Amino acid sequence: MGGMIRAIEQLGLDKNEVVLVSGIGCSSRVAGYLDFHTMHTLHGRALAFASGVKLGRPHLKVIAPMGDGDALAIGGNHLIHAARRNIDVTAIIMNNSIYGMTGGQTSPLTPFTKRGTTAVFGTIDHCFDIAQLAKGAGASFVARTTTYHAKEMIKMIHDAINHKGFSLVEVMSQCPTYYGRKNDLGAAVDMMKGFRDGTVRKGSKKLEEHPEFVERGVLVNEARPEYVSSYMDLIEKLRGERENLEQGAASR
Repeated sequence: MGGMIRAIEQLGLDKNEVVLVSGIGCSSRVAGYLDFHTMHTLHGRALAFASGVKLGRPHLKVIAPMGDGDALAIGGNHLIHAARRNIDVTAIIMNNSIYGMTGGQTSPLTPFTKRGTTAVFGTIDHCFDIAQLAKGAGASFVARTTTYHAKEMIKMIHDAINHKGFSLVEVMSQCPTYYGRKNDLGAAVDMMKGFRDGTVRKGSKKLEEHPEFVERGVLVNEARPEYVSSYMDLIEKLRGERENLEQGAASR
């Protein structure tokens, strides 16, 4: 939340120029704490509402803070299609690898063999790679960082909000209460040290030696036609064609 606020401040945006759209879960409480235009919507539907806001008010910056379920479980379909359309919405996904609010159940982001309330002997599901999923679906800006790398996070969120098109920032975050405790990862500070020691910058040669490390950085940054702009261009084109037809009919 702090990283997002600082990024918005650096962009010089007025609070009335920003809309936060959230769903349900730990991450979705963000919208209730901040003084922007906010919508606290249904579980998994944050990006559906956010897309509607962007179409209705294209001049506003629309940001959707989400968690595991909102983004990749019940909301997974909305995520891939928002990315495919390349609509100018920023998704900030707080990945704590577990469902924290409802009691520590495993999620689509819980790594293979890790434990949760619903997988006491370790999950046999394989987790999504958010960045690869978003890239494959067509997102034009994709980045990954952690709560340990605070300055890096601010820069990535800043660039994501400033990007024209669908942007996604995955923020690896800690849940010491459930994920940390059930997987013997220690307290919150220990988990943050794990992010420090278990991640590397994009392109680092350490990945060759330690393929288990997670890559951080801006992983995709492309210029592609944006959905709302394309929609508005189509409307203007059709209006022009209609006027030409009406003028032609009137002259006959």
